[in-house]
Amino acid sequence: MSGIKLFDTFQQDPTYGRYDKRRLGLYLHIPFCRSKCAYCDFYSMVPQNDELVQRYVNALIAHMQSYRQGTKEYYVDTVFIGGGTPTCLPPDQLIRLIRAVKKNFTVTKGAEFTVEANPATVNTAMLRRLRRAGVNRLSMGLQSANNEELAALSRIHRRQDFAESFRAARRARIENINVDLMFGIPYQTKESLMKTLRYVVKMGPEHISLYDLILEPGTKLFAKRHTLPFPSEDEEADMYLAAVEFLAQNGYAQYEVSNFARPGYMCRHNLKYWNCEEYLGLGVAAHSFFRGNRFSFLRHMDRYMNGLEMPGAAIRLTEQNDTVSPRERLGEYIMLRFRLREGLNCRDFARLFGFSFEDLYGKKMAPYVKNGFATYKNGVYALTPRGMFVSNYILSDILDFEDLGQLDIFNGTK
Repeated sequence: MSGIKLFDTFQQDPTYGRYDKRRLGLYLHIPFCRSKCAYCDFYSMVPQNDELVQRYVNALIAHMQSYRQGTKEYYVDTVFIGGGTPTCLPPDQLIRLIRAVKKNFTVTKGAEFTVEANPATVNTAMLRRLRRAGVNRLSMGLQSANNEELAALSRIHRRQDFAESFRAARRARIENINVDLMFGIPYQTKESLMKTLRYVVKMGPEHISLYDLILEPGTKLFAKRHTLPFPSEDEEADMYLAAVEFLAQNGYAQYEVSNFARPGYMCRHNLKYWNCEEYLGLGVAAHSFFRGNRFSFLRHMDRYMNGLEMPGAAIRLTEQNDTVSPRERLGEYIMLRFRLREGLNCRDFARLFGFSFEDLYGKKMAPYVKNGFATYKNGVYALTPRGMFVSNYILSDILDFEDLGQLDIFNGTK
């Protein structure tokens, strides 16, 4: 396979994938929490005073204003306010941010507007204010319905807090609710996970996310990895496969490695990440893919706020700003398509990259198809639930960039 060239339009258009270039996802990062969870390595902190919160909200609004001109040709069709815990902000401050979004960006009618919440930080009155302001999707971090497991994670809420907050969201007429769950938690068993799933399904959210607990260096749980009773890898695999089957039986179709939804309720904002679409992330430590560049903002609160409070001070707000190379785009495309249950369409791949996925990777995919980790049907490769659980291994196996040396487009690129 020699002399194959990536077709020219891909080189010219940095916004690859199925993407309307006039549509944009917006993410706002709120780094504040009431306390730090034992597993969390996100940029977050417990605010020492109300003045810090006020300064940060002011800086974030200034950050939005700085992008007002540069996004005029875009329509924002998804907004996601995440953290941290956005709902630990005073309601007035959170409403200020929502109004600033609408003032500085063209938000489409019917845009998906999500706010993350800890069950211990919301009530009916607050949620009604958010709903009136335009929030139409709530993402609630339950993690587990077992109080012993919640305590091991250092979560500030308990099962009853979630039940009360969920009912409060329904009273506030929020009709699209996601519930975040975890497996691989200390003390967790397959049966305790299934009890959590049965409990959550009975509550009736539109969307469920189920994440494998990752022990990140520097976190409290990482320090206890040899002393707490964690499930084994085989036990985690059993948990995951049982959960996928149970959720499917109860109307929650898996559409991504960790995400399950009732019909019509897939998370449109997160699909932007997985479909290689543009998104702008604002706030301390926020990440973006915008105009063909990937960049992130400072992971330092004071420097971030100072840079927005004193624009003439020439404080660099970005920590990373990289143009995505063709080689990186190809690797990202494959990785992200295999995160989705719909998989990788070889015709789409050939249209985007100008060569055959089957020719380059078909032999590597064959044993995974044969052994039930993937399927191949009508020109589409997709991972099965078994394959999803070990997707990192499969991707590291097939994504051998030495294979790309035969392609002229990648000669001399990183």
